Amino acid sequence: MRTLFRGPVHGVAGDSVSVLVEDGSITWVGIGRAPRRPDEEVIAGPDELIAPGFVDLQVNGFKGHDAAAGRDGIAAISKALPATGVTAFLPTLISAPLDEASAFAAAVTAAASAATGSRVLGAHIEGPFINPSFRGAHDRKLITNPGTKKVEVIVRARPRLVTLAPELPGGLEAIARLRSAGAVVSAGHTGADFDCGREAIAAGVRFGTHIYNAMPAVHHRRPGIALALLLDPRVTVGLIADGEHVHAAVCEQVVRIKGASRIALTTDQTAAAGMPPGSYMLSGRRVVSDGAVVRLEDGTLAGSAATMDHLVRFMARLPGMTAGRAVAMASTVPARVLGERSLGRIRAGACADLVVLDGDLRVRLTMVKGEVKFET
Repeated sequence: MRTLFRGPVHGVAGDSVSVLVEDGSITWVGIGRAPRRPDEEVIAGPDELIAPGFVDLQVNGFKGHDAAAGRDGIAAISKALPATGVTAFLPTLISAPLDEASAFAAAVTAAASAATGSRVLGAHIEGPFINPSFRGAHDRKLITNPGTKKVEVIVRARPRLVTLAPELPGGLEAIARLRSAGAVVSAGHTGADFDCGREAIAAGVRFGTHIYNAMPAVHHRRPGIALALLLDPRVTVGLIADGEHVHAAVCEQVVRIKGASRIALTTDQTAAAGMPPGSYMLSGRRVVSDGAVVRLEDGTLAGSAATMDHLVRFMARLPGMTAGRAVAMASTVPARVLGERSLGRIRAGACADLVVLDGDLRVRLTMVKGEVKFET
């Protein structure tokens, strides 16, 4: 099946660019006649945009489904996410007993082979090696220090991304071990100071989980780990740009300090995302959503109800931002965090994961692996 997309294309100069999709891959990008006759065409209007599919590094749940429920829940999330432009994601588990974390990673692997919607790229294990004073919605009873044997349990589970607090006893050693095993290591739910943040980066931290959230505020005499993550060009930071977790002015500040090429929009979405206000589950914990904000019953923020297309629209409205830069934060940047060279880009040889956005940056069509998975 050959599909030809025509119209404005993200990252490609010109108003009438064509993208040829064959057998799940992009085989040609150019202007003029395609090298082979397509079976069908998708025409984007002059105010629309053909963009790379979005990649979300932190999905706890979606559309009433909790990723912690296992393979079937993850598969249901995969099927629903293309409506938001997400074509690939990391199912995420917050702090849990180590055997449950291992079982979750295995369930993610099983779901990846059976997914019928968005690609499942691997597990994001968020905790249990976090600072209890910055635990957010994590259960304090499940938090632990990263001893050697405990870290090896996580290593054997083969997650794609691990969030931990580097200041814990054994934290720097855990970072080095996890990175040597091929995981992307992120600092998050941490009380580390600026110097510890720099030591963590030297040990192998290359991502910052939901920057500013669940970490010390930046003070002019005590800048904390947040500023260490923002100032180091080796590190990409995740940003929940929903207007609730981080104020719009601070999102603008992050862009000015970090640069758009090192910011990955992440939803941290829960089962409440895409659903009406009500009660939902987050890794086995009950949370309450008012339709915009998700909290524990004591008022603690607990993930989000945001969707990736919402984050893109929010960022695109900020001073100095463009739709193209916001789209890159949701696609090219997170794909690069994971080393996924064929995702998040529109070029010959890349995977045919595409989204067509209308003039208001709302999703009109989503393609995954060369197949249309959502269309309005």
